[in-house]
Amino acid sequence: MTARSFRCWKESVIAEFTGSRMRSNSVLGWLRRSYHWTLAWADHPQAGWALFGIALIEACVFPIPPDVLLIALALGRPDLSLRFASLATAGSVVGAVVGYLVGMLLFTSVAEPLLDFYGAMEQFRHTQELFARWGVALVLIAGFSPIPFKVITLASGAFGLFFPAFILAALLSRGARFYLEGMLLRWGGERMRGFVERHFEWMTLLVVILVVSGFVALWLWR
Repeated sequence: MTARSFRCWKESVIAEFTGSRMRSNSVLGWLRRSYHWTLAWADHPQAGWALFGIALIEACVFPIPPDVLLIALALGRPDLSLRFASLATAGSVVGAVVGYLVGMLLFTSVAEPLLDFYGAMEQFRHTQELFARWGVALVLIAGFSPIPFKVITLASGAFGLFFPAFILAALLSRGARFYLEGMLLRWGGERMRGFVERHFEWMTLLVVILVVSGFVALWLWR
C-alpha cells in the first residue's frame, strides 16, 4: 500500500466512521475514538510492537480488535505477515492472562466497572451458566469470533476456569484467527492482496460492525 493510497484510505474510513449516528451513544463514541487511535499506528515505525500492545489490551479492556492493524501492516509488508500474526497472537494471550487475573483478583474494583461501562454486566452474570455447560469451548468460540474476548477472559478468572485449559484455548483460538489472516495475505497472491487493498476500508469497517454486533448480542442475550 503506497503512502498516498494509505492516506486516502484512512481519510475515507474516518469520514465514514465519524457520522452523526456514532455520536449519539457514549459507548459507540468510545469505539469510534478507539478505532481512530488504532489506525494511527499503521504508519508508525514501531507498528509491530504497537500491534502486540493493542492485542494485549484488547484481550482485557480495549474494544477494537487488533485485526484492523494486523491487516493494514500485512498489506504493506506481506513478507512479514506471519511475524505480525505472531505478535498479535502473543499479545492477545498475554492480555488474556491479564484479563483472567483481573477477573479473579480485582473483579469488584476493576472488572465490574469496565463491564458496566460496556453495558455487559447483566449478560456477564449469565456466562457462569454457559461456562458450566460449555467450559473451555466458550473460550475457543470467543477467541475466534466477534464475541468480545475481554468479557470471556474476565469471566474465566471470576468463575475459576481451569487456568492451563484457558491458556491453551486462548492460544489456539487467537492463533488460528490471526494466522489465518496472515497466511491469506502472505500466500494469497497478488489477486488476494489486490482485492483486500481495493476494499480495505470496507473490510475494516466490517470488523468494527462485527465488534458493535458482539456488544449488541451481549446486550440482547438473556
